Amino acid sequence: MGLSYSFQSELFQTETEAAWVFVRLPVEAADEIADATTRRSGFGSIRVEVRVGSTEWQTSLFPSREFGTYLLPVKRSVREQEKISTGDTIDVWIHLAE
Repeated sequence: MGLSYSFQSELFQTETEAAWVFVRLPVEAADEIADATTRRSGFGSIRVEVRVGSTEWQTSLFPSREFGTYLLPVKRSVREQEKISTGDTIDVWIHLAE
């Protein structure tokens, strides 16, 4: 597939009991990804490689009707290693997994 994106986004926490922390993808990137992606996992998720600061990991993007874009979960270990928390605007790089 070969699609990669760099963007800035604010970390936010959901108001559910699980309290996940996410960033929102820019709508333009989300539209392009939706158009280019035919293979999706459960819940419409899309596998990606991610880099925030010096930390790299693999996860999935999740579509959000509420926000009209994809959400990228940022796990606790990444937030702790990069010393970032909800409300911070961070630089994110993603690459769609093949």
